Amino acid sequence: MANNQAAIKFLNNAASLAVGLGIGAAAVNSSLYTVDGGQRAVLFDRFRGILENTVGEGTHFLIPVLQKPYLFDIRTRPHHFTSMSGTKDLQMVHLTLRVLSRPEVSRLPTIFKTLGLEYDDKVLPSIGNEVLKAVVAQFNADQLLTERPHVSALVRESLIKRANDFNIVLDDVAITHLSYGPEFSKAVEQKQVAQQEAERSKFVVMKAEQEKRAAVVRAEGESEAAKLISDATLAAGMGLIELRRIEASRENAATLARSGNVVYLPKGNDMLLGLNAGH
Repeated sequence: MANNQAAIKFLNNAASLAVGLGIGAAAVNSSLYTVDGGQRAVLFDRFRGILENTVGEGTHFLIPVLQKPYLFDIRTRPHHFTSMSGTKDLQMVHLTLRVLSRPEVSRLPTIFKTLGLEYDDKVLPSIGNEVLKAVVAQFNADQLLTERPHVSALVRESLIKRANDFNIVLDDVAITHLSYGPEFSKAVEQKQVAQQEAERSKFVVMKAEQEKRAAVVRAEGESEAAKLISDATLAAGMGLIELRRIEASRENAATLARSGNVVYLPKGNDMLLGLNAGH
């Protein structure tokens, strides 16, 4: 009987010890928290509110129930958002912006107080659209293409300043996509066609002008040749003409001689074919 009572007492003590150890382990576990690599913690205290100092990587103690940690990812993260903006000449442009952002570590308590854990989703799309609309409105639609590096630089500079107001650091800002509405695209296409037609018309006019000049030069050359022949004829006198008539008559006589259809020459037709016509 005594042995049974001793055994029961031992079991009760063991159970009490186990419960105590369990409670102690739970208390210890609830008083510890871990901050992983690339993270920082902001500690909330029920009596003092958000503590001003951030907590770095590692395992740390807190007061259970009274304190609670909130973890921030401080690594650079990409964000993409789009905007439909109007240009200076009232054309609508669709742009996509990519930013690489991270929180300013020393200002994490302030970020948590004012914006919460989802600070970037609350801030970046709104200020991104604001900056894009303000910058695009300074340029005509065609300038967005010809001056794209300048446009990107203005967007980057303005957006970095606006993000700094919310304690957000931007490591990179880039316009990744830019497209126009169908009306403007059609207008650009028509303009290109018109320019090509203008170039073609210009070529046709230049060609006609060159042909006109060539005709004038050719006519002047023929006129000069005729003048030279006339001058030579006048200088040589009638002897040159007689010589040409004799040569022509010889050629005609030779042709007739080779022809089998001609047997004799009719009376009154000299072999010189009119050589004496001028006498």
